[in-house]
Amino acid sequence: MKSIRIIFALAAAWGFLALVPGLFAEAGPRPEYYYGFIGIALVFQLIFILIAIDPGRYRALIPISILEKLSFFLPVTILYTQGRVAMGPVFFGAMVDGLFMAMFALAWLVSRKAGQAA
Repeated sequence: MKSIRIIFALAAAWGFLALVPGLFAEAGPRPEYYYGFIGIALVFQLIFILIAIDPGRYRALIPISILEKLSFFLPVTILYTQGRVAMGPVFFGAMVDGLFMAMFALAWLVSRKAGQAA
């Protein structure tokens, strides 16, 4: 369970570091979408902290956390293959989300085995 705590704590730390500066950036033509995205993504960092504190208790939130990562990783990956997103900060951020998504899935599987052993 310690590795699961570390994974989710790192995800939360990364999320805060990546997202908070966006609150002070120019939002573009649809600021409600931009700031809405930043806001909900920041709320999810709190969910990652909850899971990091007690992975066993909050295990049910892990699949939802996987979907949160997928919701950015998949569209950016598709847009990149279509040539609509350049290899830059957005692409890099999506790839980091993809990595965390895979680690969350592994954490979910490991936590299930740990729960069965207990």
